[in-house]
Formats: sequence, structure tokens, C-alpha cells
Amino acid sequence: MKETARGGASAIGVPLATLWHDYYALTKPRVVAVMLLTAVVGMLLATQDGDIPWHALCWGTLGIGLAASSAAAINQIVDRRLDALMARTRQRPIPQGHIPAHHALLFAAVLGIAGIGILAILVNPLTAWLTLGSLLGYAVVYTAFLKRATPQNITIGGLAGAAPPLLGWTSISNQIVPESLLLVLIIFAWTPPHFWALAIHKKTEYAKVGIPMLPVTHGEAFTRLHILLYTLLMVLCTLLPYLYGCSGVVYLVGVLILNGLFLQKALWLWLYRRPADPYGLFRYSINYIMLLFVVLLLDHYLAL
Repeated sequence: MKETARGGASAIGVPLATLWHDYYALTKPRVVAVMLLTAVVGMLLATQDGDIPWHALCWGTLGIGLAASSAAAINQIVDRRLDALMARTRQRPIPQGHIPAHHALLFAAVLGIAGIGILAILVNPLTAWLTLGSLLGYAVVYTAFLKRATPQNITIGGLAGAAPPLLGWTSISNQIVPESLLLVLIIFAWTPPHFWALAIHKKTEYAKVGIPMLPVTHGEAFTRLHILLYTLLMVLCTLLPYLYGCSGVVYLVGVLILNGLFLQKALWLWLYRRPADPYGLFRYSINYIMLLFVVLLLDHYLAL
């Protein structure tokens, strides 16, 4: 076998250092990082006295992270033929031939079993079952069926991606409470304007591979309007933690500022139809959801 300067080659001829990087990329680390942020915030919000249960927090974060990484890998396995045709995804490890699909499937299985096992044994069964449902919802129901079946794919399938703060909450409390469901609702309402902005930006590629994203099936004008309407719905949902009494003035001020910027971008997107606006909104939406959960956490600890 040919040796390389970077530490040898794998059995499929890829340098080992590159192979490790490819397996890491298979887990969609940036997406999982955002999910874990919301999960950890859910954990910390569930600690009402400020005394952090480190055992549940550490093992819960690890278990949820492994399960989310497994779902991301399965997503790339199922979508490998589509990914090879799209400029945004053709550099992923499987389309590039760096990782065979059956190797990726084994990798995803190991991650998923390890993650669910950690949650079931070291955290609590409720979190393990909810995480398993979220994994199957994203990797199977959304990726294998909804994504190809309906332009409302991201609206229906978004529930699986909205689960992390609930999983974090149940890791600590071992129960589902209204406060945790409000966090799920926020991400659920945020997902359509977040993803539809990207779908407009990548409309040509989605049309090329036959994925019925909303701008492909109903046009850009229709999608831009629905981004604005769902943004308004999201704004209302983000006010619920304050109205319900589980957050305070710090959160209210922070979320009003964040919502104002989101609404401005959504309104500009609808009114002016500038080519750069959809991707700009998409990028802001990622920062938006992370900052919203950081503000929620800041409000929580200032209130203790």
C-alpha cells in the first residue's frame, strides 16, 4: 500500500488524515453544533436553582450529539446521488468517493447506537426515546420521504430538527413541560423562513435534481411572501416565553431586537427581490437562533 507523508493511506487509497476529516464532515459538525447549543440551553433552563447537574449535562450532550451526527450521516447516505449533482453538496465525502456508502452506514449505526445507549443508560429512557424519534424523523421520514414528496417538506419535517431543546430539558428534568415545548415551537416556526431563504438561493440546483422545494414548485414570489408570513408567525412564537412567564425583560428586549432585524430582512426580501437577499437572510437566521437561545440563557441566570 502506498504510504503518504501525512501518515499512511486507508484501504480505499485515501490518506488517513483526509479520511478522518471526511468522517468528521459526514456528521455535519456546524449543523450539529447549533443543535447542541439549543440542547445545552434547554438543559440549563431546566435547572431552576442554578445548581448544574454535570453528570446529566455531559452525558446528555454527548448522547444527543452522537445521535444528531448519526442522523446527519444517514441524510448524506440517502441523498448521495442528489448531492453528486448539486454544487453545494458535491464536495461531500460520499459523492467524492472518499467514503463508500456501506462504510458510512456502519459509521452512522455506531454513532446512533452509542448515542441512544448513552442516553438510555446514563441519562434517562425518556430522553433516549425522544432522541430516537427525532433521529428517525429527520433521517428517515424527512430525508427519505417528505423531502421528495411535498413542497411543505421542511415545514412538516422541521419538527424533528426542533427537538434538541426538548431533549436537553428532559435530560435534566426527565419530564416534558410546557416551557420546553415553547422552545420546540420557536425552532419549528423558525425553520421554514430559514430554509426557504436557502432554497431560493439554490432554486436552480433543487430544480435540476427534482426536489420539490417551495420556490421550485410555486415560484420565488410565492416563497418570498411565505417567508415573510412565517417570520411573523415566528415573531409571535418567540414572545410566548415572556407572555407565559418563563422569561423576563432581558429576554424580551433581546428578542425584540433580533426579531426587528429578521423582519426587516424578510420584508426587504419580499419587496425588493434583490439576488443577494435570500442568502443574506439565511446567514442571519443562523446567527438569530443561536443568539436567541443565548439571550434566553442570560435572562435565566440574571433572574436567579
